[in-house]
Amino acid sequence: MASLLYFLAGGLICEAQNGYWISWTSDDPVRYGDWTGFTTQIAGRKYLDSIQSSLQNEGYLSLYSEEEEIAIDSLQVKISLGEKYFWESLSQGNVPREITQDIDPVTEEYSSASQWMRNVITEAENRGFPFAEIKLDSIQRSGNKLSAVFSYDSGPLILWDSIKVAGDTKTQARYIQNLTGIQPGTLFSQRQLDLASQVLSRSPYFVQTQSNKVDFQIKKAQPTFTIRDRNSNVLDGVIGLLPNANEPGKMLITGQLDLELYHLGGKGRDVAVHWQRLNVETQSLDISAKESFLFNSALDVSLGFNLLKQDSTFLNRYLTLDFGYHVSSNSYLRFFTKRQSSDVLSTESYENATNLPDIADYRWNQYGLGWNLNKLDSPYFPRRGFLISSELAIGNKRILENTGFPPEVYVGLDLNSPQYLGKGEIEKHIFIRPTWGMWFKGSTGFTQNKNLLLNDLFRLGGLKSIRGFNENFFFARSYGYLNMEQRLFFGENSFLMVFADFGIMENPYFAPSIDKPISFGAGINLDTGSGVFRFIYGVGKSNLQPLQFSYSRIHFGYLARF
Repeated sequence: MASLLYFLAGGLICEAQNGYWISWTSDDPVRYGDWTGFTTQIAGRKYLDSIQSSLQNEGYLSLYSEEEEIAIDSLQVKISLGEKYFWESLSQGNVPREITQDIDPVTEEYSSASQWMRNVITEAENRGFPFAEIKLDSIQRSGNKLSAVFSYDSGPLILWDSIKVAGDTKTQARYIQNLTGIQPGTLFSQRQLDLASQVLSRSPYFVQTQSNKVDFQIKKAQPTFTIRDRNSNVLDGVIGLLPNANEPGKMLITGQLDLELYHLGGKGRDVAVHWQRLNVETQSLDISAKESFLFNSALDVSLGFNLLKQDSTFLNRYLTLDFGYHVSSNSYLRFFTKRQSSDVLSTESYENATNLPDIADYRWNQYGLGWNLNKLDSPYFPRRGFLISSELAIGNKRILENTGFPPEVYVGLDLNSPQYLGKGEIEKHIFIRPTWGMWFKGSTGFTQNKNLLLNDLFRLGGLKSIRGFNENFFFARSYGYLNMEQRLFFGENSFLMVFADFGIMENPYFAPSIDKPISFGAGINLDTGSGVFRFIYGVGKSNLQPLQFSYSRIHFGYLARF
């Protein structure tokens, strides 16, 4: 009895949702539309009007329909198409040639004229004429052949006025102007306005809370962007105090600190400090600063300093000057120079060396070019799109003679030689359904020199490269690896995930030199509102680490944003 009542209730619900049904057919050429349900008769009539408008746009101008009411809530329609009309001639009339030069010409198909007119209006909107109009004039018919002349009215020429910024934000109007490319006094462009929304949606500094608004007055167009600042600043760190085994009675400070301050003064000015010291003798420091749109130009300038102390083996220092140029709304070109210095910290084990050891003192001046293409839909946790980044550098490396090494290790050695470096990444996000997505990332790199040293090599492994291994676990002259994740979303920026990483890398100082690490695991990314908590459990296998759960790694952290 309960199931019968449920069935009847379901039928009543279906009837309430679709109270009017329509089907239609046409004569030669035969077309049909199967029974389609609508909530109201008015909605059904709109559907029929759209069908007839679509057929008329194909050239069946003299069509007419016959209706047969099957029941109170059912209507069957037969459409007689009649003769199909074609264009015999269409004159461009007074439409400016500079607008139509990149538009495909009209064909004999009737629908091509309306498409051509839409293209003209679109082109006019992007050339400073948002109120342009176009119509057909002097229409003549000969049988099923038509001829006409286009009549065009451009309307007033509209220029961009100064940008207005509204909402809870510290962002300067000048920054939005440079970011979107909308400059006062230039021609109004609807395409530029649409692209501005895409550019703003990818900003890590703010989010748009309303659609763009444009006020037209006295041949000027003033755009208003309503935005709200994101919590993009980062403060994350762990500080520990341990007894110093090398100096009894004293304490050793260990830990990690990440401080990132973004969009200072609302001008895209960034400052970041990253420090890490997880054991007694190894630590790293990374400091960077960026100024966007230097002197209101399309150039960004960045300065960076990086220091890596690898236990008691060597000390690497990097000083970088980087210039970035906004080629388009999603393309970014970089020109950079880098001074790389490396010094051996302890030479005791090399006192009897006869050849140059795998580490040495050197100085390397690099000059390079980088390019980024960003088509992601979000700067932090995208669901769709892709990101491509690449970098190529060349420069002269000079090996310095260390007095702690025997002099004969430098005999016959070319102390000055060119060195090359290249890196590339491609990241792809696939959105399958609201709760399911996938993420793929491929990375590759190489460095080449006739006197390549261990302290020249790339450092890989850890949360941001191949998971399931310690940070900077691998040394590599060349490498390639693939990260894959299946993500199950339970919030806008929260998801469970399983992952697998596959890599191949070459280290000329290890035997065997080719390593093919793999790793897999699972984790969670949890957006708490004030920050992001990430916990990842992974286990990996390589030439230096067996596939055992005793070697598994836990990567976790909490990223506080303010």
